[in-house]
This record gives sequence, C-alpha cells and structure tokens, in this order.
Amino acid sequence: MRIPIDLGGRELADALCRHWNYHEVHQSGSHIILETESPAHQRIAIAAHRYLKVGTLNAILRMISTHKGVSKDAIYQIIS
Repeated sequence: MRIPIDLGGRELADALCRHWNYHEVHQSGSHIILETESPAHQRIAIAAHRYLKVGTLNAILRMISTHKGVSKDAIYQIIS
C-alpha cells in the first residue's frame, strides 16, 4: 500500500463516516472530531487541512485499523 499525498482531511472524514461507521461530532478549530461506538467507543481528531501529511494519515489509519481489527490496507482501499 502506498499512502497518498493528495488526500484531504475533509475527504478522509467523509469516507470514514460513509464506510466505517463514524459520525462527525463537531469541528474544533481546524480539527474534525469523529467518533464511533462499534466495536467500542473511539473518538479521533482529523486535521481539516487541504492535504494531510503522510505521517498524520498513517497514524490515523493505524489508530482506526487497531480499533476495528482490520489492516490499514483494508481501510485505505475502501476510502480511496
């Protein structure tokens, strides 16, 4: 899997809401706050930047994959 360099924070948040059972709680400054209740409660902050840095995107995907019990590749393939 190659991490994209042109994925924005809003695009990622929208994809997570559509495909991974997250919903937007609110936006605090330049961060979009998402949460889910499946399989347990998790709240994440995504920077609402035009393009996410590779390390930031990788960290978000790692948090979600650990929480959902799937690989980062599975999450990336669905959101891209």
